[in-house]
Amino acid sequence: MGYFGTFIYRDGEWRDRSDGTSELVVDIHDSDIATVDYRPAPPGLGRFYLGIQPRDYFADPDASRPVDVPAEVDGFVSWALQTFGRAPLPEDVRDLVAETGSTVPDDDFVEDTAAHLIQLLGLPLPQALQEVTG
Repeated sequence: MGYFGTFIYRDGEWRDRSDGTSELVVDIHDSDIATVDYRPAPPGLGRFYLGIQPRDYFADPDASRPVDVPAEVDGFVSWALQTFGRAPLPEDVRDLVAETGSTVPDDDFVEDTAAHLIQLLGLPLPQALQEVTG
């Protein structure tokens, strides 16, 4: 059994609950999929995946909407700049985002990829994530 965890960053700290305002939500599913939601996002954007996309993991195209990876990377980098006053390089984020298809992720466990994304943002790791990645 893999790792499961949800991490919500808002107002300078990791929280237990989402409130739908300006926040980052990283939801890890079974060490294979991490759903990354960033709010507010441009229309039609605001969600991408690390590791493997659900549509590929479950071999079901209805398991997740198609991801416009370049648009999501640009949206996420812009969101980070507006939210934190700093942003990672688009190519660094792009290297972490799950592609459509059966590509094999660089990391064996998606929690490592999620930790890398959080570190690219210059944020501290949530304690529970630090324990499983450190």
